[in-house]
Amino acid sequence: MSVRLQKFLAEAGAASRRGGEQIILEGRVSVNGQPVRLLGSKVDPLHDRVTLDGKPLRVKRKLYLALHKPRGCVCSRSDEHLRPTIYDLLPAEWSEVYSVGRLDYETEGLIFLTNDGEFALRLTHPRYGVRKKYIATVDGRVDGELTGQLVRGVYHEGEKLRAERAHIVSATPSRSVVELELSEGKNREVRRLFESQGRTVKRLQRIQIGKIKLGQLRPGKWRTLTEPEIKSLLG
Repeated sequence: MSVRLQKFLAEAGAASRRGGEQIILEGRVSVNGQPVRLLGSKVDPLHDRVTLDGKPLRVKRKLYLALHKPRGCVCSRSDEHLRPTIYDLLPAEWSEVYSVGRLDYETEGLIFLTNDGEFALRLTHPRYGVRKKYIATVDGRVDGELTGQLVRGVYHEGEKLRAERAHIVSATPSRSVVELELSEGKNREVRRLFESQGRTVKRLQRIQIGKIKLGQLRPGKWRTLTEPEIKSLLG
């Protein structure tokens, strides 16, 4: 199946789509030995030989992983405090993947990793509104008035935050469990929502992204996403 040359260059890791346009115009890309300077040209990744500055290019195999991030590790490649990272949990040959968004050090639960930039953008950019579901254990009793406020929206450090949905799972005078659904993915959003109401989140777990649930995946374990799962996230 033919694809635009700019897309091929991006999927081969040679350049962004915009950067690909520039190197095509510069005459640095050849298809089957012939320089191509026409934007919008198409190639067959399976049969055409594409080179950049004389070096052959190949589309990288796309990887899509679901990981149960444990509490007490970071989503960075390396950490100045030498804390464990989620990449320590993956096979060495998958060093090219990166996390789709982040979970903070104390937060656990579902996170995706990929080497597909478009997939990552689709899941993280607010305009797509991919919903994420969390379970928060909070100090004190949470009531309907408080959860209603979280859905209406609050201000924290000059930024408006809101949950799409907030449901009380259980509540006692000392401890409450609340399920929340969010669509924007702002930094530490769940913790900040409760901080705005004078409450502290004691435990936080992300249990679902789009239609994909954490399910029985154990902490520190990963699995590949299936084709139907990938399509459901992109659809």
